[in-house]
Amino acid sequence: MNESMVEWAWRAGKTELAVELPRRWAHSQGVAGRAAGLGCVLGEDADLLVAAATLHDVGYAPRLAVTGFHPLDGARFLRDEHGADARLVRLVANHSFALLEAEERGLRELLEAEFPLLEEPLLVDALVYCDMTTTPDGERTTARDRVAEILGRYGVDSVVGRFIRRAAPEIFAAVERVEAALASQPR
Repeated sequence: MNESMVEWAWRAGKTELAVELPRRWAHSQGVAGRAAGLGCVLGEDADLLVAAATLHDVGYAPRLAVTGFHPLDGARFLRDEHGADARLVRLVANHSFALLEAEERGLRELLEAEFPLLEEPLLVDALVYCDMTTTPDGERTTARDRVAEILGRYGVDSVVGRFIRRAAPEIFAAVERVEAALASQPR
């Protein structure tokens, strides 16, 4: 029996995060749960989104944290250790406007060169939506509350704080686009 992409992602994410970073794993599970509800707007890419949602923070795993920038570390792990689907790897590398954080860290050119942004706006927005409407504990929240929580946790003047303030308008716009796509679906 062949393992599905979603099953594999769940196993890989759990292996890397559940024991050492249980809160991060709870967040990842919540993000994946949000993604599972977007099949109606993503069609054949629904499983890809769920897999990316499950693995989007895998780069936080201590053994994978080479650069300290989790989107890059996670994408490299998926590509190099697992030979994962290229679209999946690029989604993880670029989730939630990671290019802006990469710029704050002096890694933008490297991230863009290794993992170009997918030219699939709804898929990219959907991962932003799932990540930015899920708390660190895996519960649902609003994008505005999530951004405020991130600022409170990291501090306004930290690298992450500077990034999230720059990214906030883009995050809110992406969430609004996904909510509009969901609202346009027949009931």
